[in-house]
Amino acid sequence: MALKKYKPMTAGTRWKIGNAYAELTTDTPEKTLLEPVKKTGGRNVQGRRSMRYIGGGHKQHYRIIDFKRDKHNIPATVKTIEYDPNRSAFIALLNYADGEKRYILAPQGLQVGATVVSGPDAAPEVGNALVLKNMPLGTVVHNIELQPGKGGAIARSAGTYAQLSNKEEKYAVLKMPSGELRKVLISCAATVGTVSNSDHALQSIGKAGANRWRGIKPRNRGVAMNPVDHPMGGGEGKSSGGHPRSRTGKYAKGLKTRKPHKSSDKLIISRKNGKKL
Repeated sequence: MALKKYKPMTAGTRWKIGNAYAELTTDTPEKTLLEPVKKTGGRNVQGRRSMRYIGGGHKQHYRIIDFKRDKHNIPATVKTIEYDPNRSAFIALLNYADGEKRYILAPQGLQVGATVVSGPDAAPEVGNALVLKNMPLGTVVHNIELQPGKGGAIARSAGTYAQLSNKEEKYAVLKMPSGELRKVLISCAATVGTVSNSDHALQSIGKAGANRWRGIKPRNRGVAMNPVDHPMGGGEGKSSGGHPRSRTGKYAKGLKTRKPHKSSDKLIISRKNGKKL
C-alpha cells in the first residue's frame, strides 16, 4: 500500500500521514451485504453511561464478512477491493460462479479479476482457503480458525499473518503474529496470504477531530483527577500518581492478566518472549 504525507496547509494536516488507498477500486459497497449499526454512545439499556469516552462519530454500515469460507469448490472472481470502516484491513467482494456475492478479508496482492476458491483440496495460493493439513510447511496464512467450522478468529487485522512451522499427528504448529508458537487443530481452515493494508500502523491522524469522527471522545488522564475519581489522582502540583493502574485499581504495565491454568495452556509451546507458560 502507499501512504500519503499531506502538505501543512492547515494545522490539522501538518502532522497528517494518511492512506492513499491506491489498492481500492470502488467507494460504493454492495448493498445486499450491508447491515445498519446503531450507536450506543456508551449507554446501556437503562440509558446510563457504562463506557466512557464513546460518542458521536460518522454514521456507518456494517459489512457482512465471510470468515468461514464454507462455500467449497465453487470458484469466485474478485470484483472489487473496498474500504471497510469497521476494520483496519481492506475487504474484497467475491462473485461466485453460482451468482452469490460475499465479502472476504482482502489478502495483500489480491487483484481484481483474480479467481479464488475454498475447500479442503484447494491449491495453497493467495486468497484460497483450505485446511492446515493440506498446506506445505512455511505457508503464510491469516483468518485462522480455532475450532473447525467456526470461522476465522486469528490474524484478521491489517498486515498480520501467521506461519505454518510444523505439522504433527493432530495439530499444526503456527508462529503467531506476536511470535508465540501455538498448536491449532490440523483440521482447522485458514486463508493463504498476509492481510492487506500493512502500513496501517504507520498512519498519523493529524488532529484530535479525526478521532471524534471515529466516535472516540477525549480521554481524561487519571493523574489529572481527584482521589475520589481515580487511584492515581490527587496530590500537590503535578504528582506522578504512583504505579500506573486502572480506575478500578488494577495494575497496568507489568501485571500478568492471563488466567492461570487456562485450558489452552497445553496448546501453547512458547510465549512471545520465548518462555514456556
